[in-house]
Amino acid sequence: MLRFVNYNIVFQEVPGEVTLAINLSNCPNRCRGCHSPYLQQDIGAILDLEVLAGLLQKYGDAITCVCFMGGDASPCEVEHFALFVRNASEGRIKTGWYSGKEAFPDCCSLRNFDYLKLGPYLEQSGGLGCATTNQRFYHIVDGERIDMTGSFLKKER
Repeated sequence: MLRFVNYNIVFQEVPGEVTLAINLSNCPNRCRGCHSPYLQQDIGAILDLEVLAGLLQKYGDAITCVCFMGGDASPCEVEHFALFVRNASEGRIKTGWYSGKEAFPDCCSLRNFDYLKLGPYLEQSGGLGCATTNQRFYHIVDGERIDMTGSFLKKER
């Protein structure tokens, strides 16, 4: 059972998209230096199809993407919700998943997501905005990964 702590409309997590980012709790990764350590606890409201449908009704015209931030303890549920978003919006709203795992779970299909971030946060490597990051951000096209990590790098002036 997935729980969410909060959500927000964001513009940087998925390049080129107006994204409803849903922060999921009960993160099993325990990354040192985590920017949201409170999400390691099993807290928040239950995320179910009724709640997700309500969010889509509330924000559907204002967003182009829903991104699940976390959910590594229940990857099949994340995929289930991604499929729900795709079906409920008739494919208009894209789906993304920020996972702290090194690899995409075998129980899921890349074809059910449009965007995917993989990799734990490593303090010495930095996040997606650092040239030394271990994390990868992909655009999924026809089930294949296109690496877009470079789009997060800060441009020098």
